[in-house]
Amino acid sequence: MKTREQILEFISKQKVAFVASVDEEGFPNMKAMFVPRKIEGNSFYFSTNTSSMRTQQFLKNPKASLYFYHKGRFKYEGIMLVGTMEVLQDEAVKREIWCVGDTMYYRQGVTDPDYCVLRFTAVRGRHYCDLKSESFEMA
Repeated sequence: MKTREQILEFISKQKVAFVASVDEEGFPNMKAMFVPRKIEGNSFYFSTNTSSMRTQQFLKNPKASLYFYHKGRFKYEGIMLVGTMEVLQDEAVKREIWCVGDTMYYRQGVTDPDYCVLRFTAVRGRHYCDLKSESFEMA
C-alpha cells in the first residue's frame, strides 16, 4: 500500500491529469487537462475557462474524479481520486496559480472573467500497479 506522500509524489511527476465531471443526464464526462498547478493537503488546483462545458457541469454537480497514470516499458501504474470540484473566482487564488504563459488563454490576464480556478478535494482513491488494485482514504 502506498503512503499518502508516495501517492502525491507520483501525481506530481505526471504530465497529464484526466478530469471527470457528471453531465445533466448523469453520465460521466472525461477530459485531459494540464496537471494541477498546486497541491495542498487533499486539494488539487487547476486553471481553466469559466465558460467551459466542464466548469458549467461542476457548478451544477460538484462530484468529480481525477486519474493519473504512468506507462513504463514493463509497468503500468494508475491512481484514481474521487471527491468534489469547486469553481473559484477568488482573485488571490487566481493570482497564486497564474503562470506567465496564461495570457495565451486569458488575454485580459489574471482578472479575465473567463479565467477561473478549479479546486478538487479528494476523499478517497484507488491505486493500480503490478496487476493489483487497492482502495485508500484521503482523510
